[in-house]
Amino acid sequence: MVGKLLRKMAKDWFLAGMITAVALATLFPEFGSSGGTMHAETVSDAGIFAVFFLHGLALSTRSLREGMSRWKLHLLVQSLTFVAFPLLFIPFKAVFGGIIPEGLMLGFLYLCALPSTIQSSVAMTAIGKGNVPAAIFNATLSSLLGILLTPAIVGLAIDMQGSGGMSFGKSVVNIATMLFLPFVLGQVLRPLFGNLAARHKKFINAFDKLVILMLVYGSFCDSVKSGLWTNNGIEVIAMTMGGAAVFLAMALALSSKLSKWLGFSMEDRITAIFCGSKKTLASGVPMARLLFGAHPALGMIVMPIMFYHQLQLFVCSIMAGRFADRFKKAETLEAESVGTARKGEPVLAAVRARG
Repeated sequence: MVGKLLRKMAKDWFLAGMITAVALATLFPEFGSSGGTMHAETVSDAGIFAVFFLHGLALSTRSLREGMSRWKLHLLVQSLTFVAFPLLFIPFKAVFGGIIPEGLMLGFLYLCALPSTIQSSVAMTAIGKGNVPAAIFNATLSSLLGILLTPAIVGLAIDMQGSGGMSFGKSVVNIATMLFLPFVLGQVLRPLFGNLAARHKKFINAFDKLVILMLVYGSFCDSVKSGLWTNNGIEVIAMTMGGAAVFLAMALALSSKLSKWLGFSMEDRITAIFCGSKKTLASGVPMARLLFGAHPALGMIVMPIMFYHQLQLFVCSIMAGRFADRFKKAETLEAESVGTARKGEPVLAAVRARG
């Protein structure tokens, strides 16, 4: 098993990078944490801005319009995020309610109510050769809807008196600044640099992966610094990890089955899987502080999203690579079939001439 993992790491630098990022964050959390020497907030923002700028250069306006028009795909993704996930919590609590501590169970409820993450959803979709314009649209829409729906869903189950509210205006400004502005800028400059971006698709894909590795390192640094490995007993950590794995497995299976049943193309299915199964850590922790304020179990409440976030990055990065490999194999087979057909043309012409 270990040998197989090492062989895979040797072939897949991204997976090796993920493991290395977690290890470095565990050993040196101060460097990459918020306010640390790396200035993770500034570096991450710059990386995200650059990613969406490059996507703006690479995507045609026609492709973006087509992505926005896939209303069935958008409806499925948002339903998975804000309807299916909260409903999955009901059987989960029925089965594990007597085992999992109350504070941790509240954390799983909060996990189910969160919106999808923006950066990794789009990046994973791009790596897996999915419908990137639709991913951008869905991830952004999910974040906006989450401002209203996440407190509403949590409020249906618990008393949130005394909790603060989230600034809708600030959220819209942040999303517009970090997502739409660079993308629109890339679209504006596409007539000048679009061909250059098309010739360097491999560089753009590699840059996407590097940004994800940076985000993994930074988020894990904050988690480790806040006591991820020291303030919780091994049983609580095991239950959190197990619960996160259960929810991720259910979300991936459900999004895969439904998108296939609805007859989506492979590109749209990839988008539905990655956007419909993701949950945001970047917005999740600040939102938890606003919703739960002085709750004594706040640290335990945010644990499920901390584990889920790391787990979804690991699993989805492997899935994205496999999706991309499938497309590469299909392109190779198509090229070979075309080459074979061309080789047969002289023979066919000679037979016809003799006839």
